[in-house]
Amino acid sequence: MRTVTVHLDTPPQVVNVGVGVHGPAGHTDVFRLPDLWQLHVYGYAADLTVGDTPYPIRPGRVSLVPPATTVRYHYHQDRSEHLYAHLLMPSTGAARSLPVLQDAGAGLPALNAALLQAIAAAPTEPGRVTAETWSALWRIAHLTPPPPRTGPHPAFTAAVTHIESQLADPLTVPGIARTAGISHNHLIRLFRAETGDTVVSYIRHRRLERARHLLCESTLSIAAVAAAVGIPDLQAFNKACRRELGGSPRAVRGRGGSGHAEESPGA
Repeated sequence: MRTVTVHLDTPPQVVNVGVGVHGPAGHTDVFRLPDLWQLHVYGYAADLTVGDTPYPIRPGRVSLVPPATTVRYHYHQDRSEHLYAHLLMPSTGAARSLPVLQDAGAGLPALNAALLQAIAAAPTEPGRVTAETWSALWRIAHLTPPPPRTGPHPAFTAAVTHIESQLADPLTVPGIARTAGISHNHLIRLFRAETGDTVVSYIRHRRLERARHLLCESTLSIAAVAAAVGIPDLQAFNKACRRELGGSPRAVRGRGGSGHAEESPGA
């Protein structure tokens, strides 16, 4: 299976989107786009050759062909329709390898919906066209099984996601472990392996980093910042800031950010 390399960290430039209709003028097309990528989502059966490699097209399959590549279509019926986008793709960012042709499977309805939204927006909303097409590309990227895991353990990622979304609330190691679907001890081992620290220390660090951001970049009162990071006791928050950030909340606010309004009385 031939693959292509794409970069999806930034959006593509969508040159054209639409519904392609082929077959009425003949059952064979041979062409290439010198500068543009071709994204097609098929609703018919046909034969496709990309360069010298043949592929069977079936309803629900999707192809992504790089620029300056000759494609040959042989249609099996007089009218064959597909959704398409012609793109200038980014050339920088993390590289991802995708098959030239793959089956969208259960992802087909969402993929079709994104491209149809892009097509509908094309006359008046270019930003929406870009967003929907970029979304479609990410959906296509996730049709491919990921390579063997080399990053953090999935349970660690689930635990971190839970912590980040719940920093304002009480957090316990057993509760986080239940959310991640692992034991208390396994969670402790994962955090030690991934961060070199304990779960409790990680939570404290993340709370104080968020506090630093809110103190320096917002006009929230100190009491509101303390509550937003799960340390509503102002005395405990003051001590934590001094220990982790090197100064009182007022001092942290005074040396970071710009243009803050005066705090409300009792802040």
